[in-house]
Amino acid sequence: MTHVKNSPRPRDAAALVLIDGKGKKARVLLGKRNPALKFIPGKYVFPGGRLERGDRAMTVAGPLDARDEARLMQVCGKKGEDFARALALAAIRECFEETGIALGVSDYGGPARPPACWRTYGAHGLLPDLGGLHFCARAVTPPMLPRRFDARFFVADAKGIAARVEGVCHSGAELTELVWAPLDRAESYDLPDITLMVLQEVRARFDGGLSRFSPVPHFHHSRGVWRRDLL
Repeated sequence: MTHVKNSPRPRDAAALVLIDGKGKKARVLLGKRNPALKFIPGKYVFPGGRLERGDRAMTVAGPLDARDEARLMQVCGKKGEDFARALALAAIRECFEETGIALGVSDYGGPARPPACWRTYGAHGLLPDLGGLHFCARAVTPPMLPRRFDARFFVADAKGIAARVEGVCHSGAELTELVWAPLDRAESYDLPDITLMVLQEVRARFDGGLSRFSPVPHFHHSRGVWRRDLL
C-alpha cells in the first residue's frame, strides 16, 4: 500500500476489551461489524468509537489509575487535564452503545445531569467506575485508509457488568453479532491488523497479571510498516 495524499487526521477514540474468566477459561468479547459498512466491514473488533465532547463532563464513581492516566497524557498535554479520563469514559460509553453491555456501579444512583451522550446509560441508575480499567494499548489507523482513529484500548473484567440491554446488535446495527471468544483462540476470527495486535498484547499482559507497572505499546504506521513504541 502507498501513502494517501491528504490523509485524514486521526480522530481520538477508545475501545473496551472485556475479559470474562481466568486462565484457560478466559473469554474476550468481540463484535462483528456490519458487512454494509465502508470501514472494515464484516470484521470482528473490540467495541469502541470516537471521543465525544460529553465524555469530559460525565460523573464517575471512581478515578482512573494515576499510572494509566500519566501514560494516556503523554504528548497529549494540550488537550487538557481531563483528556485521559474522557478516553476511559468513551470506552465504557461506546461499549454500551454498541453492545448494550454497561460497566458501572449502582451504589450511588445515576448521574444527576448526565451529558446528552450519556443519558441512556445514566437512565439505568449507574455511574462508571474507571478504577477497574487497565490502559493496555494505543494504536493509530494507517494513513492509507479513508477513516483514521487514534484509539486507546482498555481492558476490563466482565465482573464489572452492571446491566445489559438486549437487541442492540442486529442486522441493521453497527455490530451485527457478539461473541465471547476463548482468549487463547480469538486470533482465529477475522480481525483487522490493529485488533489482532492489541489482542496479542492483551494475552501477554493477561498472562502476566495485568500489571500497571508494565509499559504500554503504541502501534503506528511508518514508511509502510507497523512500529511498536512504548509509553
